Amino acid sequence: MRSGDLPMIKRTIEISNRPAHLKVRYDQLIVRQEENGEVKETSIPCEDIGVLVVDQTETTYTHKALSTLMDSGAAVVLCGQNHLPAGMILPMTEHSEVVWRIQEQISIGKPLCKQLWQQLVQAKVSAQARNLIEGTPEHTKLLRLEKEVRSGDPSNIEAQAAKVYWSAWLGEEDSFRRNPRGKDGLNSLLNYGYAIVRAGIARAIVAAGLLPSIGLHHSHRSNAFCLADDLIEPLRPLVDERVRELYRNGTKQIEPAAKKFLLELLTKTVKLDEQKGPLLIAFHRMAASLVNCIEGKEKKLLIPVAVDE
Repeated sequence: MRSGDLPMIKRTIEISNRPAHLKVRYDQLIVRQEENGEVKETSIPCEDIGVLVVDQTETTYTHKALSTLMDSGAAVVLCGQNHLPAGMILPMTEHSEVVWRIQEQISIGKPLCKQLWQQLVQAKVSAQARNLIEGTPEHTKLLRLEKEVRSGDPSNIEAQAAKVYWSAWLGEEDSFRRNPRGKDGLNSLLNYGYAIVRAGIARAIVAAGLLPSIGLHHSHRSNAFCLADDLIEPLRPLVDERVRELYRNGTKQIEPAAKKFLLELLTKTVKLDEQKGPLLIAFHRMAASLVNCIEGKEKKLLIPVAVDE
């Protein structure tokens, strides 16, 4: 591995084309499927799997398959009838300092939460600006708004920037209205991409010994992934750029090829503190940086940014 590069990435596996039965044999995940009347088995080392996405509602599992995946540190994402992620299964952390770390996370003060949220919003607006044509009024306005974000974002610059961003996201000739609850069209593609990134972030949060339910800004009693929803904000534009590419190539709905393209985002090369590597690995460095901020060792949160490949 070259100096300045991040570690190698684990695999992202998707099951969607036909029902499967998942079991484990000698720490290998066995994917058993029937094709043209013939039963075929595929073997994958559990330790090589980072994220398993199951978008086939008739898929069955053995308890050992799921528990072995958890022991290997994998995240399992389950999709519903609409082909969008409906939930995820994460491993319980075995971090050696988990008790102390969670105590520190719970005790984090409001000023630090607000400062970190400021950094996340600034990074998000900056990333949104990079997705627009340089020199356009919308691009210029986003750069100005980025500088206006204050601790805690009391002026809700995030929402102001979103309005500007989405109005120009597809360019002058195409209009788009962002609907987080949208279940078809480009909204469904965006939601699918966000859910995959959210799962990867949640996995990294747990691995760092933190509770994903305790957020910096997001807070809701029914949301078990508030912290993941905080950390995903500056990374959403990575998904946006990929969905826009699909749209320009004629894809406007969830389909197998589009899902595969969005899943490949986890292997996309990003830059993090002068190091380049796959996004799925960068999640872990981002979570580790958050731990350092919580413990008072750092003031600046490391946030992945896009690079030209």
